Amino acid sequence: MMFDKSLFIYYVMRRNLTLKAIAKKLQVDPATLTRKMAGRSDFTRNEIQQLKQFLTLTVDEADKIFFCRKTCMNVRKARQGGGREKG
Repeated sequence: MMFDKSLFIYYVMRRNLTLKAIAKKLQVDPATLTRKMAGRSDFTRNEIQQLKQFLTLTVDEADKIFFCRKTCMNVRKARQGGGREKG
């Protein structure tokens, strides 16, 4: 699963919430939320559904956060030096 951390934080901030409040809503330790955001652990389906409701996300917004593909891959390639071989 690919997770867009920046977009997630945007929606958290848009609701004037903290990551501590999000962790409490999910009934997880803040360190657990941090691990999930860092990609060391996956969000469960139930957690994604809870976050969708708590952050008032549309299906499209939730998909972009939790199942990003093209955007996340482009960002990762850019961070790694462009992703294209010079020839």
